[in-house]
Amino acid sequence: MARIGAAATTDRHTGGGLGGGSRGGGGSRGGGASRAGGGSRGGGGSRGGASRAGGGRAGGRRSYRVQRPGYAWLAPAVLVSIGLLYFCLIDTARTSTLDWDGVSPEPTAVGAGNYVELFQDQIFWRALAHCGLYFVVTFSVQTTLGIAFAAMLHSRVRLAALYKVIIFIPVVLAPAIMAPVFRQIFGAHGQLNWVLEHLGLGALTHPWIADSNTSLLVIMALQVWEFTGLTFILYYGAFSQVDPETLEAARLDGAGNFRSLLHIALPSARGTTIALFMLSIIGALKTFDLPFLVTAGGPNYSTEVMSTFIYRQSITLAKVGYGAAASIVLLVLAVGLSILFSRLARRTEASHV
Repeated sequence: MARIGAAATTDRHTGGGLGGGSRGGGGSRGGGASRAGGGSRGGGGSRGGASRAGGGRAGGRRSYRVQRPGYAWLAPAVLVSIGLLYFCLIDTARTSTLDWDGVSPEPTAVGAGNYVELFQDQIFWRALAHCGLYFVVTFSVQTTLGIAFAAMLHSRVRLAALYKVIIFIPVVLAPAIMAPVFRQIFGAHGQLNWVLEHLGLGALTHPWIADSNTSLLVIMALQVWEFTGLTFILYYGAFSQVDPETLEAARLDGAGNFRSLLHIALPSARGTTIALFMLSIIGALKTFDLPFLVTAGGPNYSTEVMSTFIYRQSITLAKVGYGAAASIVLLVLAVGLSILFSRLARRTEASHV
């Protein structure tokens, strides 16, 4: 009995121990679970942080991938520009130091000899002077006519759309197509002289493109006829940006149409005038089609300009090195004048701000 009681006592102690162990184990498991849960939450947090960090890195990679295709699109243009433009410029500069006909396998190096000969060439200086006169006349007349047409067509004019088309049509006509027409009109027996004779002005008839005193004037008149439409369109768009309330206030103050044009519309179109000025300089230096197609630089070099001079030396006379030297001088003039007048334009704009 004592042993049985002791055993019972032992069983109770053992059961209590098991129960306590179970509860303890449960507590351990619970604590472990909670700690594990905390750890998992911490792990979740770390995973979230990792995902956010990964997202940041992925975002950075995505933005980089967006930018990379841009280089692929730009690469052909960059390669063409560098490979053709700058290579040709460098090769032209190298050729300008040679005495070469363009086909001989062994050109002769002359250093700066072509440039020395060029600056002593009277035809070169004459062609350069023609370019300067060409710019002054064409820019002045085109700008005046463009402003006048733009101002008139901004007023209430019937059939304004038709007039715009008529003014702009010469811009889209190719000089190569019109050159035979011009030679016919301004020839000694052309339509211009025919009209003058039938108007009783026979004393004014003249071989316009065969006379060295009038041939350059004819070429400049054709240039004005061709590009006045472009000047007109640009000024018409610039005048459209003028605030109507400003014009109305000027009219209420007693300003007429001319004063409104002079003191309001033209100052607002200053940027257009500067742009046309720059384009006219570059256009005068590189003009080729009209002088070459209508008069071929003649008669007696009276319509010779820089481009026809370079063509004549390089192609007709087979003096490729000499023509290359003239090309380099033309390039330096164009770039130098562009930089000079662009800086002057910026100073002018800054002074009017």
